[in-house]
Amino acid sequence: MTITPGTQYSLFESAEPMPVEMLDGSDAEGARRFSDFVVYVDESGDHSLASIDKDYPVFVLALCIFHKRHYAEKIIPAVEKLKFNYFGHDSVVLHEHEIRKQKGEFAFLSHQPTRAEFMGRLSSIMEASNFILIACVVDKVRLSRAEGAQSNPYHLALGICLEALREFLVEKGQDQLKTHVLVECRGKKEDTELELEFRRICDGNNPGNRVLPFDIVFADKKTNLTGLQLADLVARPVGLNYLRPTQANQAFELLKGKFFCDGGRDHVGQGFENVGLKVYPPQKAKSPGEPTEAVAPTGNPQST
Repeated sequence: MTITPGTQYSLFESAEPMPVEMLDGSDAEGARRFSDFVVYVDESGDHSLASIDKDYPVFVLALCIFHKRHYAEKIIPAVEKLKFNYFGHDSVVLHEHEIRKQKGEFAFLSHQPTRAEFMGRLSSIMEASNFILIACVVDKVRLSRAEGAQSNPYHLALGICLEALREFLVEKGQDQLKTHVLVECRGKKEDTELELEFRRICDGNNPGNRVLPFDIVFADKKTNLTGLQLADLVARPVGLNYLRPTQANQAFELLKGKFFCDGGRDHVGQGFENVGLKVYPPQKAKSPGEPTEAVAPTGNPQST
């Protein structure tokens, strides 16, 4: 049986999915509504240019793209089992800051052998998870100098990442199907501004003046979505690699094989600079392995 884009998945089997068009016999193109991919978004650093942290003067937006079948059948169960093994329940939310600082539910990680074991198992989940990563690093110091303090790093990065997402879906032949992009709630004002900017971009305020079939979904961290938790784990290592490219960064080394890149599966881990990993404002590479530049979406207002 040939699987076509836009499918319905059996709830209790890992068998072949049932194509949407088989549900009611309607026209195949008209029956397909959703792409086979779902996107989870998180950030590292704040987007303010008024006060820039000298120790982390960047804003990173990370998009983790999951094939829904792999996400539902492999990734979610693996993360749930990890939680059951270490906490006895699955209501814990994996949060990069708390894991790194060994705070709250993760205070037990102050015991080094336990920490090493936990991090090893978490890394094995990340490595085995076949998600695609798109990220944009905004250098806030250079942005402030070049474009002024009224620029919004989040909105700039969003436009850049959504264009890369479109390119990925074109490669997969699913750019005409609706794809949901899930972001974490940050506050009523911030969410309203972000939704407005998202819809501006999708309505045609992008490099190709195309209408993009993306739909934004706001989710509270308490909803405990696995995709948002994994996205939270990837953003900071990307920022640290930009700031200190010569420093050992085991997490980023793992992520190299996740970035959207030229050449598809045959070139995983290479050719991702300025494809799946973007830097803004544009700059010349500082070293052979460092990403070069990103181009801001044409006509995309840098609203605050």
